[in-house]
Order: sequence, then C-alpha cells, then structure tokens
Amino acid sequence: MSARRGFGIAAAALGASAVALGAFGAHALQGRLDETALRVWHIAVQYQFWHTLALLGLCALAPAHGSGAWRASGILFVAGTAIFSGSLYSLALGAPKWVGAITPLGGLALIAGWVLLGAAFFREKRT
Repeated sequence: MSARRGFGIAAAALGASAVALGAFGAHALQGRLDETALRVWHIAVQYQFWHTLALLGLCALAPAHGSGAWRASGILFVAGTAIFSGSLYSLALGAPKWVGAITPLGGLALIAGWVLLGAAFFREKRT
C-alpha cells in the first residue's frame, strides 16, 4: 500500500471518529462529566480534527513518491494525534493522572510532523 493511500485511509478514519467522538461528547457526556473534563474532551476533538485535515492536505500535496520527510510527517501526524487526543479522551473519562504525562509526547510528535512537512516543501525541487 502506498503512503498516500495509507494516510488517506487514516485521515478518513480519524475524521469519522472525530465526528463521532465530538457528538458523543456533546450529547452522551453532558451531565456525566464536569466542566473541566468536557473542556479536555473538546480540546481532544479539536486537535484530532485539525490534524485530520493536515493529514488530508499532506495526501493531496505530497508527490506520488514522496521523500522520507513527507512519509515521516504523515506518520507523526497519525501517531501524535492518537497519543495526544487519545490521552486527553482517557483523562476526561477518568484515567489516572499519570496518563497526562503521555500527552506532551503526542504534542511533540505533532510539532515534529509540522516541522518535517515544512522540510519536505523546502527540499522539493523548484520548477
């Protein structure tokens, strides 16, 4: 499977689950979680949506046989979203506080994904 196809499938799955998790938070969790937990849930959904769009953009803009920077950027977007948003979803639902120590690792992966995306554009041959 090509990286573009794999990232496209991942973007579709992340996008669909972001909609479902957003709706779940807005409807099923109202009245069950306190204001702080709902805010954490909302942040997780926002980051998931933004990085779903970033991954989709990467799929659209990457050359058919993208460099390692393109591929690494996509991998970091997927992994970072899973770690960052996943740990926040878990915390909102009452996971132990130590799970919060994982969240910055996801954030670092997302930042690295953006840096590598910039590097991929920088390295692209000028036409």
